[in-house]
Amino acid sequence: MFDLIVAGHLSIDSIFLPERHTPFTFIGGSATYVSLAARRLDTLVSIISKVGKDFSKAYLWLLQKEEIDLSGLVKTENTSTTRFELKYESNLSKRTLSLKCRAPRITVEDLQKPVLSNAVHIAPIAGEIGYEVAEYLKKRCEIMSLDPQGLVRNFDLNGKISLKKLQDNRILEITNIYKSSIKEIQAVTGLSDLKEAIKAVHDFGVETVIVTLGAKGAILSIEGTTYNIPAYKPKKFVDPTGAGDVFIGSFLAEYLRDKEILWCACVGSSAASFVVEAVGPLSLGDKIEIFRRARRLYEKEIKE
Repeated sequence: MFDLIVAGHLSIDSIFLPERHTPFTFIGGSATYVSLAARRLDTLVSIISKVGKDFSKAYLWLLQKEEIDLSGLVKTENTSTTRFELKYESNLSKRTLSLKCRAPRITVEDLQKPVLSNAVHIAPIAGEIGYEVAEYLKKRCEIMSLDPQGLVRNFDLNGKISLKKLQDNRILEITNIYKSSIKEIQAVTGLSDLKEAIKAVHDFGVETVIVTLGAKGAILSIEGTTYNIPAYKPKKFVDPTGAGDVFIGSFLAEYLRDKEILWCACVGSSAASFVVEAVGPLSLGDKIEIFRRARRLYEKEIKE
């Protein structure tokens, strides 16, 4: 019995930062960032994913070292791992994301071992999870969380990404907690007005909607009541990759402990402020530091 299961492709990311000619190459993917963030707050985490023959043993060791369960990880010998190339502009506010390789889809047949968890977070990055897998997992947990980014991405022959409308709305009907960026929720709903888009997601029965705003924080909507969650200002801003995933991973960790929901959001914002201070998914701070920043946000920005 796990606290949280995260389903989605692990990836190999090549991150190009401004004024650097060669990329940093790390394990990536939403499943990586969400899982590591939740584990940092002592949540029992398991990953459901599929990787190829090129997935390094060092990456497996890293996840195992963090005590993340990998019994749901399928490694195929005749395919490659999902790979992305991320190129950031000088101010880090914009990036070009390209798909270089895509691992096979995750299927119900891949879920051979018994799955039981308090919550499941569906985190596709390249269309690898369909409704059937989400429905299967929903029946084996109490809370379903969804980040739809990989379901609204369209890839051309060169791997260039554009956004499309969500093709199968049934996944929203089984979702309790929804998280995405502004552009993604606009793509999901087909609505440009943010308030209308949030309402449209609620109309499918989703109780909690989170829209991340980058350096401006996040919007938290609970059954129609909206709160502005400020971003915690990091000591330095190096690499924004995975900040939204760290937010939801930390949010879920506290949510599963029945903490007050505005506190959960402050913890998410606090944890996200650590990951942007360095390159890759490992600069997450420890539990004490995360709670210290979260408490400062909660007491100064929320309670007042």
